[in-house]
Amino acid sequence: MENKGFADNRTSIETPNDAVIAEKPLKTSNRVDINVLKSKLQETESKEFKKNLFILSSLILGLGILGIYLSL
Repeated sequence: MENKGFADNRTSIETPNDAVIAEKPLKTSNRVDINVLKSKLQETESKEFKKNLFILSSLILGLGILGIYLSL
């Protein structure tokens, strides 16, 4: 009689011994201007705010129109 369980399905997984260790990237002397980063961040936040404001005003307008339609 054969034992058909998880014990029979043993597979050995071997890790390679010659794994290459990733080297750290070299440091560069290029500097980033903080004002440029701030302006880019402000632009993206402004775009997101305008999008959110448009969605919110559309929802409020839609609710107002629906309320007027249902009240008549």
